[in-house]
Amino acid sequence: MPDYREPIESGCPDGFQYMHPLSIKNFGQWKYHTHPRPGVLMHEAYSGDRLWTVKCGTQRILDVYTLRTLCDIGDKYADGHIHFTIRSLPEFLVDDEAKVEPLIEALEGAGFIVGGTRNSVAMISHTQGWLHCDIPGTDASGVVKSMMDELIDEFRECNMPNRVHLTTSCCQINCGGQGDIAINVQHTKPPRINHDLVANVCERPSVVARCPVAAIRPAMVNGKNSLEVDEKKCICCGASFTPCPPMQINDAEYSKLAIWVGGNHSNARGKTTFHKLVASGIPNNPPRWPEANAIVKRILNAYKEGARDWERINEWIERIGWPRFFEVTNLPYTKYHIDNRRGSRARLNASTHIRF
Repeated sequence: MPDYREPIESGCPDGFQYMHPLSIKNFGQWKYHTHPRPGVLMHEAYSGDRLWTVKCGTQRILDVYTLRTLCDIGDKYADGHIHFTIRSLPEFLVDDEAKVEPLIEALEGAGFIVGGTRNSVAMISHTQGWLHCDIPGTDASGVVKSMMDELIDEFRECNMPNRVHLTTSCCQINCGGQGDIAINVQHTKPPRINHDLVANVCERPSVVARCPVAAIRPAMVNGKNSLEVDEKKCICCGASFTPCPPMQINDAEYSKLAIWVGGNHSNARGKTTFHKLVASGIPNNPPRWPEANAIVKRILNAYKEGARDWERINEWIERIGWPRFFEVTNLPYTKYHIDNRRGSRARLNASTHIRF
């Protein structure tokens, strides 16, 4: 056995112990890679070694039975070499081209779809929603499932001008991160307070401190210790619900979806760009969310038809301009959609530096 560093209490374990032998042997010595077909990559090292990667899609939140199925396929066809991407997509590593087709057949036979490489629509990353989070405004997993059902051909094939990353977040805190297209929940009314429960359930100083714009303050209501919300300051973020469940903000009528576009993390070719709001007030309409799906498909179709090869969505919008973007996507354009730091104080009512 090779010598690996000792594990420590913090941080991840040494990754080399989980890598494919050819990845270890040729670490930092890869010559080039090719894309034989959607869902498959081939890397060749300077030594002449070749390593094939086969990627397939999953339902994002995995149950133990699905994991066992994937691991069984990995043991049988990939010598147990499998790892998961940040979007919970399994990648199987094989060192023989003859193993690729049987592996793909096994995956598709088990109901998994091979794809998600090169200029395709990547599997949507999303936050935990009602499964784990305490302040979600929707079922993020349900939004992702319904949307990927509509976009599965774009995941399977490579028909986009460039890679498209989609994210979904259950609230405007946006744990899903930057994305070419982001679908976030947007609360449109301040929380409703059950004053009978606040004194017994909530630690009021923690609730006051949790608000990012100092919109919550202690109050006496009907002779009981409670809280009140300054609705002129409130940005409807939902952060108060965690330390104080009687401050309910979820609402079937007033919790909406919003769509943002143009986010992109920095890399060797460009700097970070932040996604910007292009559609708001979209009905939070489970179980299929047809209104949000229609807008996302409209944006993707316009991008596919109008962008140049290898142009990301933010680069395409920067080239054609925001007015033209709203025109080709047939979305309403107002002054409130595109914002910057200069106007943020008026939009958010207060900065994070608060003086009481």
